[in-house]
Amino acid sequence: MTNCSILGTIFEITQKRAKIQDLESDISQDSFWEDNPNAQGIFSDLTRLKGNVADYDSLVRLGDDAEVMLELVKEIGETDETVAEFIDYVRRFSERIDALEIRSYLSEKYDAFPCYFSLNAGAGGTDAQDWTEMMLRMYTRWMDRNGFSYTLVDETPGDEAGIKSVTLQVTGEFAYGLLKNEIGVHRLVRISPFNANGKRQTSFAAVDVVPEINQDFSDFQIDPKDLRVDTYRSTGAGGQHINKTDSAVRITHLPTGTVAQSQASRSQISNRETALNLLKARLIQLMEQQHKDHIEEIRGVEKDIAWGNQIRNYVFHPYKLVKDTRTGVESTDLQGVMDGELEQFIHAHLKLAK
Repeated sequence: MTNCSILGTIFEITQKRAKIQDLESDISQDSFWEDNPNAQGIFSDLTRLKGNVADYDSLVRLGDDAEVMLELVKEIGETDETVAEFIDYVRRFSERIDALEIRSYLSEKYDAFPCYFSLNAGAGGTDAQDWTEMMLRMYTRWMDRNGFSYTLVDETPGDEAGIKSVTLQVTGEFAYGLLKNEIGVHRLVRISPFNANGKRQTSFAAVDVVPEINQDFSDFQIDPKDLRVDTYRSTGAGGQHINKTDSAVRITHLPTGTVAQSQASRSQISNRETALNLLKARLIQLMEQQHKDHIEEIRGVEKDIAWGNQIRNYVFHPYKLVKDTRTGVESTDLQGVMDGELEQFIHAHLKLAK
């Protein structure tokens, strides 16, 4: 088996244990709770570090068990049962190493934060709106598979089918750190079910992800004159339970064109607060990406959700293939991918980014 002490050095476990002690010491001080806008970030760091160390400790125990099993095999001889059990130990040991490696990549500022996850239909008309709904199913399947919780913040249905846009609030360990790897345009190629001639159609939808920064925004001021606030009636599915009042809220930051909206609650006040928090999170992310100090300097330029900008292609016809244009990773298990098996793509991009 692999020497776990070597792995401990590779993954800097000793340094992580020391950092955990330092953070826990800081948190235990009364002064930590006095107007500390960085509290969420500190707790996120602590959670990440503890997770790394816990994974390593679990790996060590599994390695010890495998060593004992190997000695047992040597003593009593190889049988189908002992060999199968030892192989299972090796498999789980390898999986734990992979998990520890992936976790080590999730060390950026907001990686441990919850996030807002959005899908927007692009070029392709009704097919693009249908593709956006298919992607929503794919990603919520992935979230379910990986233990994430999500709630609907906003949804705009398509004109004939599918959805034009949708935003989810996603919580769980490293929600932002993992989902940020999916940001970009996703291209679908298939025989259109909306075309009477059965022609092949290319459609596009885009993923956008921003961390949910639950901190005091008092030092992040937005001039009210830079905001346009619109209220409207909720448009999502809901039948008799859909809101009958203009409780949904859309806030536009005029200098940058950044938009955030919410219809998750029946309360306009609650939706306004959710939309404003989402808007601030998007503006903070935009500021950091553009390396700007003042919001009035930001002039974000978004890429078209169309041909030439895709990060991944999903081909349903004339063959079945999903291929990531950034990493080159591909899969012929189209159904598995559409059922939420996205780990190979997410993990490959995490490694590439490092």
